[in-house]
Amino acid sequence: MRHYLRPYVGKLIFIWLTAIAGIGVSITLPLVGERVVDGPVRTGDSGALLTLGLIALGLGVVEALLTFLRRWTQTGPVLGLETSIRDDVYAHLQRLPMSFHGEWQSGQLLSRVTTDLSTIRRFLGFGMLFLVMNILQLVTVTVLLLNLYWPLGLLVAGSAVPIVLLSLRFEKRYIKISRQVQDEQGDLATFVEEAAIGVRTIKAFGRRHHVYETFDESARKLHATSMGKVRLSARFFTFLEMIPNFTLALVLLLGALAVGQGALTLGALLAFTTLVLQLVWPIASLGFILAMAQESMTAADRVLEVMDTVPDIVGGQAAIERPRGHLRLEGVEFRFPGADRPVLRDVWLDVRPGETVAIVGATGSGKTTLTALVPRLLDVTAGRVTIDGRDVRELALPELRSIVATAFEEPTLFSMSVRENLTLGRHDATEEELAAAIRTAQAMFVYDLPWGLDTRIGEQGLSLSGGQRQRLALARAVLSRPRILVLDDTLSALDVETEALVEEALREVLREATGIVVAHRASTVLLADKVALLSGGTITHVGRHQDLLNEVPAYRELLAQDADLDPSEGALR
Repeated sequence: MRHYLRPYVGKLIFIWLTAIAGIGVSITLPLVGERVVDGPVRTGDSGALLTLGLIALGLGVVEALLTFLRRWTQTGPVLGLETSIRDDVYAHLQRLPMSFHGEWQSGQLLSRVTTDLSTIRRFLGFGMLFLVMNILQLVTVTVLLLNLYWPLGLLVAGSAVPIVLLSLRFEKRYIKISRQVQDEQGDLATFVEEAAIGVRTIKAFGRRHHVYETFDESARKLHATSMGKVRLSARFFTFLEMIPNFTLALVLLLGALAVGQGALTLGALLAFTTLVLQLVWPIASLGFILAMAQESMTAADRVLEVMDTVPDIVGGQAAIERPRGHLRLEGVEFRFPGADRPVLRDVWLDVRPGETVAIVGATGSGKTTLTALVPRLLDVTAGRVTIDGRDVRELALPELRSIVATAFEEPTLFSMSVRENLTLGRHDATEEELAAAIRTAQAMFVYDLPWGLDTRIGEQGLSLSGGQRQRLALARAVLSRPRILVLDDTLSALDVETEALVEEALREVLREATGIVVAHRASTVLLADKVALLSGGTITHVGRHQDLLNEVPAYRELLAQDADLDPSEGALR
């Protein structure tokens, strides 16, 4: 927290000084009133009354000015602090591995970056300052009351005992219910996000009412929990309102008796009563501030759950000056945490620069997992992956991911322009390079969009077809000019004619890069110089397509499932 506060130290000191000075001025005003009543009012000295009146007026103006300066100054540091923490949380999320994002709901992460940080900001900007100010004012005023008339001072001090006891009990219960509300808000945010992204599927299956009912159930659950939180707060706040008012009534009663007996002057009673009135707001607001503090602590705990997660994929410091793209998998094993057996085991593969290898295997054989090991979206649990003889774990992650580009079967597009989506991996691409990548991916449809490359596409690219999204993702990967290009069944959503055109263009690209192509369709296999058959979690055969077709029955049976290929001929019909 120190490095967040360091840029604002000067302003924070000023804020605290103005707050303390404001408390001092507000406490001084009743003492001036005592002098007015016991002096000029009692003796009829109009000259002294004018002087003390001007002093009281001046103190009121100073208090108002200090309050303005404090509130005006504190806005910048508080918003700046929230922005700095939010930036760090988001940057940390980018460093965390895919295993983390696979386990966490997106709505939970969203609520931590938005709602929770706003809760922390409200407490730091308002609650913490007033908590300290109110405690300081309570202590100072209580001491003054004891000096003015100790019997009534003891009465006021004694009224704090039930408040402290109830506050401790309230704190324990409020922490629990506050965390429950914030977690349920995160769950609801996840549901809304998933429903928005999957709206086409919901409509296609006619499940609008079912989805609404599920949402309504979650919303009602959140409502019930929130109402429990409100009821708990209401009981506590009501009690805090009663204590100072009851104490004030006793002070007026006992103070009047003391004035009648001559034990207390009328001016002292006025000062005493005014000071007690100054305690009403600090005590009444104590519940609100404590509730805000508990919510902030819960929010901070939720944010720290993310920030305290240590990335298990950390880049090294090495770099390859002139990468050639020689890829080797040496005895690679990968096992998901807690799994009984590895997904991949003892995988050996050598792909030379400019060579393309097709990875072929049954569904669930680990093809996508294997390709994820190259850019270190996942890390091997045994063996190693090397590029030009360097273990990928030794390379800086930005360096590694500038060498390796991946186009996924399920492409991710962002709610930005087509141009911004395409240049995501390479901001310095020229218009000629952009056009070449679009032609390679047969994505010329982008020029027919309302504003061409500057057309904004919807979230997740839902305004485009599956084939269009795949072609844009392929163009993005090609545009980055990687030394190693990984295609994870990138052409699965294309029609036969478009696929043939894309494959023809890709052959030119793959001549200049090392290629790893995950193939589910027989036609894609023909892009490769050689084929690796993945079976039982390991590569059992590596060779030319025709040789494997003739010599490996398992390979032949796998490709025979594709109607586009005649296994006996080993070529497309």
